[in-house]
Amino acid sequence: MEKALLVGICFNKKEEENIKENLKELFLLAKTLNCQICGEIIQKREAPDPKTYIGRGKGEEISKIVKELDIKTVIFENDLSPSQVKNLEDMFGCKVIDRTWLILSLFAQKAKTEEAKVQVSLAQYEYLLPRLTKQWTHLSRQWGGIGTKGVGEKQLELDKRAIKNRIDHLKICLKNIERKRDITFKSHKNFPRVALVGYTNAGKSTLFNFITKSQNFVSPMPFSTLDPKVARISSGKIPILFSDTVGFLRNLPHHLIASFKSTLMEAIYADIVLHIIDRSHPNFEEQARVGLETLENLKVPKDKIINLYNKADLIFSNENIPFPYISATKGWGLENLFETIEKNITEKFLIIKKKFPLTEKENLKIFLKNNCVASLKNINGFYEVDVWVRKNPYTF
Repeated sequence: MEKALLVGICFNKKEEENIKENLKELFLLAKTLNCQICGEIIQKREAPDPKTYIGRGKGEEISKIVKELDIKTVIFENDLSPSQVKNLEDMFGCKVIDRTWLILSLFAQKAKTEEAKVQVSLAQYEYLLPRLTKQWTHLSRQWGGIGTKGVGEKQLELDKRAIKNRIDHLKICLKNIERKRDITFKSHKNFPRVALVGYTNAGKSTLFNFITKSQNFVSPMPFSTLDPKVARISSGKIPILFSDTVGFLRNLPHHLIASFKSTLMEAIYADIVLHIIDRSHPNFEEQARVGLETLENLKVPKDKIINLYNKADLIFSNENIPFPYISATKGWGLENLFETIEKNITEKFLIIKKKFPLTEKENLKIFLKNNCVASLKNINGFYEVDVWVRKNPYTF
């Protein structure tokens, strides 16, 4: 387990109120990367120091702590320039990373599927490309440990032309993956879709497991999964596809948002977007703002979004809670949620009839697989199928 020290700087009173919460979040992110957090330092400044961000006095103070505690990595809540990172590493004698690189490294560690690995690699290279100057020669040092997952030392030694070629190659790979995803998506285009989105650790996966009766891995740590999960539920009046998506985060690197856009297509094309908010969190309003802002950037229409306040069992003493409060762990408020979803979906769909001769069993089989079936009957020598269809079909 690698020893790490957290550093946060605030430049005004508003930031002073949020810095402790921000460092708590940074703590969780670092913990997920198997860091042993040995302490945190908060500095108040009027403006960043151009050379070291924190200034020489605070830098010398941190240097002493690094040596006394044998710290291997200093993690800054704030984003640093390449020259600032180099100067700080020279001063501390250990590795220095900022929040953005920590998040990129965390995503690199969590990436399991081909799509996630390509998305993360692309985000890392695009982050590094404008920083590949002489100031980045310090990255060739053998620090190892956290923040070095994904783009390896050999890649970092490549010149800008090679990095650009790699980015182009990854973009082609991602396009091919997205094409396959589109084929799968279009094959289910006639099914109602509900996407679960929200801040990381808000309880999306717990709610998804409860609704779909799945047993997917759920972790209290951020970003336990990067890949969307989809499950079909047929318990109500109309079959629905539910999807669980990657969590949002404050100041999520824009490279990651761009790379993971194909993954977030579940939210873009959903009929309903359930925005899960951890109501028990002291900073829930800020987390909700981040979620809504991300959805706005993805151009998700506001009328599709339903805000759900999760973890109500930590606020209320019993299950008699008003909607849109819910508890994914205890199932509180979910009956009201299902009623809301079904009412919303049935307003967007209507039933039409299709007939197949009894001799066309194979065509019927394909049709049933790709459509949202309400009923199937054998009447007067024909298979008569009632199917739900979207009033306003998708345009791709």
